Amino acid sequence: MKVLVSGASGSIGSAVCDSLLARGDTVVGLTRDASRARSTNPAVSWHAWEPTLERPPAAAFDGVDGVINLLGEKIDQRWTEDAKQRIMESRRTGTHNLIGAMAGLEKRPRVLVNQSAIGFYGNRGDEIVDESSEGGKGFDAEVVREWEKAAREAEGIGVRLVIVRTGQVLDPRAGFLKQLLTPFKLGVGGPLAGGNQYVSWVHIDDEVGILLWALDNDKASGLVNATAPDPVTNKAFSKALARTINRPAVLPIPGFTLDLMYGGEFGKVLRGGQRVMPRRTLELGYEFEHPELEEALRDLL
Repeated sequence: MKVLVSGASGSIGSAVCDSLLARGDTVVGLTRDASRARSTNPAVSWHAWEPTLERPPAAAFDGVDGVINLLGEKIDQRWTEDAKQRIMESRRTGTHNLIGAMAGLEKRPRVLVNQSAIGFYGNRGDEIVDESSEGGKGFDAEVVREWEKAAREAEGIGVRLVIVRTGQVLDPRAGFLKQLLTPFKLGVGGPLAGGNQYVSWVHIDDEVGILLWALDNDKASGLVNATAPDPVTNKAFSKALARTINRPAVLPIPGFTLDLMYGGEFGKVLRGGQRVMPRRTLELGYEFEHPELEEALRDLL
C-alpha cells in the first residue's frame, strides 16, 4: 500500500511510519517541518503542512491508498485560553482541511483512520464504558466531539472511516510512562491524587497494531477503542510499575501537585479517569499482543 500519515513526526506517528515501512509499504508523511523530518526518517516522503491554515498539498495524495490522521497539539500542558484554542483547532480545523483536500481529488484514498481519544468519555469513576457509551463533560470531551465530527466528513465523500479512541499509550520514550519513570527510578514514585482513578492504557505496539489493522481491515468502520482489556486503578498501575523496575511506590502525589504543575483545569482531568473496554475492537477481530499490564510493562522496560 501507499499510506499517507499526518502527524508523522510525533512519537506515535514515527512508530506507525516505521511499522509501515518494515512491512514494505510506501509512506508519505505530513509535518510542519519537512526538512527536519527528512533528517530523522529519510525513507518517508515528506510534505510540509500547516494544518490550521491550509489544506495539504494535492501532490502528497498521489497514488495514496489510505490515510492515517494523527495530528493534534499536545494536550498535557497548562490549559490557557491560547493553548485550548491550539488543542481544539489543530484537531477540528486540521482534520477538516485534510478531508477537504481528499474531497477535491480525482482518485481518493479508500480509507481514513482517524485517531481520537478516550477523553470523550470524561471522568467516569469506576463505571465501565465502551464505544456505545455516551460522551462526558469538560473541555477534553468537547475537543473529542468536535474532532470526531470533523472526521465524519470523510463518510460524505465515500471514504471508509475508522475512528480510534486512544487511551494512555505506554512507551518509555514518550508520554505518560516516560514522565513516570524518572521519579519511580529514584524511589519517589507513587499513586496520583489517591490512586483510585482508572488508567485505560495501551502498549505502543498495540496502538500501532490497531491503527494498521483498521487501515487493512475492510470490515472495520466507525468507533473502536485503542485500550487494552485490562484497565487498572492508578494505585494498581503504580504498584505494577514499581515491581517491574524493582523500586518502591510508597510516596503518593497529592492532587494539588498536579494543579501546580498543569493548572487547575487539566489537573482536575488528571485526577479523574475512565475505565474503558475495547468491546468493538475485540468483536471486529483485533487480537492484542499485550493485553495484561504487568507483561506489557516487562516488555517495555
